[in-house]
Amino acid sequence: MERVQPTGENYANPRTCFFHVLFKAAALAFYILSALFFNSFVIIFVVTVLLAALDFWVVKNVSGRILVGLRWWNEINEQGESVWKFECLDQESLARMNKKDSWLFWWTLYLTAVAWIFLGIFSLIRFQADYLLVVGVCLSLSIANIVGFTKCRKDAKKQIQQFASQTIASRFSSTLQSAFSVV
Repeated sequence: MERVQPTGENYANPRTCFFHVLFKAAALAFYILSALFFNSFVIIFVVTVLLAALDFWVVKNVSGRILVGLRWWNEINEQGESVWKFECLDQESLARMNKKDSWLFWWTLYLTAVAWIFLGIFSLIRFQADYLLVVGVCLSLSIANIVGFTKCRKDAKKQIQQFASQTIASRFSSTLQSAFSVV
């Protein structure tokens, strides 16, 4: 029998996609299920925040670079001001990025924050201020990546537009020069 290949694009980086989702899911699952197995808030806090921090690091330094071709960081300049730094692949490389990888990256980034918001609402409703602290830390890490990568994507689009307008302007001026040099 002949094996039929599924139509459509596969994930180009399945290992990266796996780890991109793993720490998000692990932090959420541990937080939700930990009450069944642990009676200690300290254990729940430490393990959940550790998993969320691992997720933050993996997204910021590995999966963002590989899945969507973006990287961001924040520096403090000599005046003591916070300066956002962005790095992206060139236009040609960005155009070759896998659509499924990109879709997974952005959707899980946003859905994780939404999940933490819902868990925060449940903590508020149940008057569990200590668990609201855990959710707040995890949500802060999640939102930091959302803000960083959203700003980075906007900066990348701006760079691509500038490159395109410069290329068009230079070609137009060289065409004009060659047209007038013939006359």
